[in-house]
Amino acid sequence: MYRPLVVLVLPGLSGTLTRSPATTRGFGEEATVSEATAEQEAKDAAVRHLKERDGELVVVRGWIAGSRSSGKIAFLQVRDGSGVVQAVVSRRDVPEEAWNDAVRATQESTVEVVGRVRADERAPGGVELHVTGLRLIHLSPEFPITPKEHGTAFLMQHRHLWLRSSRQRAALRVRSEVEQAIRDFYYERGYTLIDSPILTPAACEGTATLFSTDYFGEQAFLSQSGQLYLEPAAAALGKVYCFGPTFRAEKSKTRRHLMEFWMVEPEVAFLEFDGLCDLAEEFVSYLVARVLDRSAEDLKTLERDTSKLASVVPPFPRITYDDAVKILAQEKGEFAWGGDIGADEETLIASRYDRPVMVTHYPAAMKAFYMQPDPANPKVALALDMLAPEGYGEIIGGSQRIHDHDLLLQRIQEHGLPVEAFQWYLDVRKYGTFPHSGFGMGVERFVAWMCGLQHVRETIPYPRMLYRIYP
Repeated sequence: MYRPLVVLVLPGLSGTLTRSPATTRGFGEEATVSEATAEQEAKDAAVRHLKERDGELVVVRGWIAGSRSSGKIAFLQVRDGSGVVQAVVSRRDVPEEAWNDAVRATQESTVEVVGRVRADERAPGGVELHVTGLRLIHLSPEFPITPKEHGTAFLMQHRHLWLRSSRQRAALRVRSEVEQAIRDFYYERGYTLIDSPILTPAACEGTATLFSTDYFGEQAFLSQSGQLYLEPAAAALGKVYCFGPTFRAEKSKTRRHLMEFWMVEPEVAFLEFDGLCDLAEEFVSYLVARVLDRSAEDLKTLERDTSKLASVVPPFPRITYDDAVKILAQEKGEFAWGGDIGADEETLIASRYDRPVMVTHYPAAMKAFYMQPDPANPKVALALDMLAPEGYGEIIGGSQRIHDHDLLLQRIQEHGLPVEAFQWYLDVRKYGTFPHSGFGMGVERFVAWMCGLQHVRETIPYPRMLYRIYP
């Protein structure tokens, strides 16, 4: 039934609280004048800050995550996006309408709750909300995610709803913390953020795994890396990085791959290979420590064994590709020099260590055209891959870049790439060349490792995978 509402604007609040005309209906018709006045003065509060509001009367708006009732007392788990609080509704303390709304509120129903914060260490978050008023804003039908176990295909088809589950919320909060830590790391060290283009006329490593599109009659590609655009920026600003979405059209269905993922890429002028390895080690150590410090509750929700992350401190082991070949030959019985180190091989190598291991000096023939050959052995490139433990594989790939104009031109030609498309890239070596290095780290693989998730699809809000682009 329609009931006109009077809107009360509470001082100091960005939101409003509604009341029925001439009553506090839904928040205690039988309340005394002083109680009604107190409810009107209740302040908006986020669940995550309730522990700081012990004894205060607050307003929480959110969704029902779960509920149970004894007939006299109802216990509602109210989720507001920042956390979940148990709201205790006593039938004798609220009007009949509020009680009925509390009892009939289904999972994911939208509610507005007024209550007094009470410290209780047994409760999630260390507090409960003793309800004095409740309004059912929207009664949700049966939530499709909850009634029974679902397969991955169903959950991915309903990703927009699956996001609301506790594990998915925890993983996305860890991702958010990782992304903020990335920005803080480079900001604190004097790097300049460069927004590299998503539409590009040429590829970093050939066009076989790129999405192409028409660009007003010309072919363009969705970027697989911002690196090539960072190198000229390093000549202008010294220490730079880019951070944004990248795209790979690999027809891969492994647990480590997405078609669209986010990558952070630093590029540093006058940084040579040993310094690059140091930077990668410092970066990953910083991120892991940050997650352990600020995402402890989310890791607990995810049931992550944090003791394995606590050992991720410098120094990281460093082995050459030659060393890796020996390890793989021992483990597999045979592994030829020049062979590709794939996911299974990465897992074998990393299983020997309790922290990430850096594999360096790969055969130049198997690496990208822009990687600097080792002056002491031109058959290998000054390249590194950082392999995470626990089977998470490569999380960082990088190299020192070729800074000699003629050598770079030769490598472009050897790889069969169109020289005219890379003329601007060659200009960086023509006008004031300099040694420089950089790497890329995929956010989703790193977050999967932090959270202990088996598949990267749970580390990004809306994963783009082979044959899946909905929702």
